[in-house]
Amino acid sequence: MTAYVVMVRVKTTDPAELALYRDMAPLARDGHDISPVAFYGEHAVLEGEPFEGAAILAFDTMDKARDWYNSPAYGAARIHRQAGS
Repeated sequence: MTAYVVMVRVKTTDPAELALYRDMAPLARDGHDISPVAFYGEHAVLEGEPFEGAAILAFDTMDKARDWYNSPAYGAARIHRQAGS
């Protein structure tokens, strides 16, 4: 069954940290079968609080999604996403 990782950027707090994330995150795709469904494109908030952007990534299984999220390469990138937004 397809599994999805949904990341929402509510507000940028440190653009330099997000720039590091943007440089490092693509490197974490190596060895992982990831299909982008939505990637920080145009969006409209119909309910709830506004946010800057969102990404939705599809994986074949939840285990594969967790493997990517918990991988050393994505872990190294993730700290910059968390520090920057």
